[in-house]
Amino acid sequence: MIDVLVIGGGNAALCAALTAREAGASVTLLEAAPREWRGGNSQHTRNLRCMHDEPQDVLVDAYPEEEFWQDLLKVTGGITDEHLARLVIRHSSSCRDWMRRHGVNFQPPLSGTLHLSRTNAFFMGGGKALVNAYYRSARQLGVEIRYETPVDSLELDDNGNFIAAHTSSGRIEARSCVLACGGFESNREWLREAWGQNERGEWPGENFLIRGTRFNQGVLLKFLMQHGADIIGDPSQGHCVAIDARAPLYDGGICTRIDCVSLGIVVNRDAVRFYDEGEDFWPKRYAIWGRLTALQPGQIAYSIIDAKAIGRFMPPVFPGIQADTLPELARKIGLDEAQFVQTVETYNAACRIGTFDHTVLDDCHTENLQPAKTHWARPIDTGPFYAFAVRPGITFTYLGLKVDETAAVRFNGRPSENLFVAGEMMAGNVLGKGYTAGVGMSIGTAFGRIAGTQAAKAALQRHQTGALHEAA
Repeated sequence: MIDVLVIGGGNAALCAALTAREAGASVTLLEAAPREWRGGNSQHTRNLRCMHDEPQDVLVDAYPEEEFWQDLLKVTGGITDEHLARLVIRHSSSCRDWMRRHGVNFQPPLSGTLHLSRTNAFFMGGGKALVNAYYRSARQLGVEIRYETPVDSLELDDNGNFIAAHTSSGRIEARSCVLACGGFESNREWLREAWGQNERGEWPGENFLIRGTRFNQGVLLKFLMQHGADIIGDPSQGHCVAIDARAPLYDGGICTRIDCVSLGIVVNRDAVRFYDEGEDFWPKRYAIWGRLTALQPGQIAYSIIDAKAIGRFMPPVFPGIQADTLPELARKIGLDEAQFVQTVETYNAACRIGTFDHTVLDDCHTENLQPAKTHWARPIDTGPFYAFAVRPGITFTYLGLKVDETAAVRFNGRPSENLFVAGEMMAGNVLGKGYTAGVGMSIGTAFGRIAGTQAAKAALQRHQTGALHEAA
């Protein structure tokens, strides 16, 4: 019999599988995707947010625990479990040596990501390289990997202990199990239900694009909800950013993100602004714009910049709509020309230009304008002008399984003896809402390793107990 069955194929699942194998357990990993699409959303990641008290290789200066915690507290609005959040934060300070041993390499941040040089460690080759390194290491250590093996349901005893997983190819028993197969962000029916119908009669969830894998359907999350597992999180909350409206339905990844928001203004389809584009550094605010866009009419918005912004942000895969004048730009993107021009001119008149510096919270701001633009406010007055239509791009959902520091799945407050969870399926314990760059990988790495350790321990205990029974 298998000691540890890991269900999932992304960062958290691989961390669990590697850790359990290092602890001496036999491990089988089930990945729903075919080999070429393996890795879940992790294949689209770039970095890991890391606590450190002094400069460490690719990380400059220091990023102490309390600052990391305050950054997380700010974006979540306090909807977070402080004990588990601090557990993740402390783990992030010591995981990179382990990652390197499994083939992950790091590099300094490149132009366009320098705001993160103190807080985030970037993967050489991105998330795809990280995933490939972990799979190579898993094979070398003897982890059995089965692709195209989605799990339909679990077999549990009356106490919530794992017995077996059911797949289309048969029943798989194991002494313990780690669930790390994502949220429900790829399940469009569930997204529609979670977001419901708004006051305009729209169903916002129907207009979402999925930044990552199409395989995160939430099958086992729903199964466990129906079988009494303890749940945490709001189904409408998640990591949701503004991405190019021309992006594919699935797997658009990082290259479809629109990163020029803080350098211009954003208007909805009524050609009016609706939020402060310069509230804070982009890595701390990029993940609010998906939800903001989801609340707008038609779930669409337009990021507007002029020639002065070109070269100051990571260019997306699709070029912006370009025009020599503002009225021409309005016509090209289908907005009311008079209202659009009035919005831009009102904003321009409100700008108070100081010393523009996109690397700091500068003194360029607006006065007597609602909503205000707090930093980096410069008139949009230098052609050519550009517009990027954006829609909500969901990365992962926060509805998940409630855990404690052991990563055990809980039923009526009682932890399972041998069923554990990591990654997106439990991230809602730390992320009640909001997001800050790299923290999803921090959560997945920390709880993947915790779940792998605990699953190996539970499996080996059960193995020993079974051997004793046989001897008796």
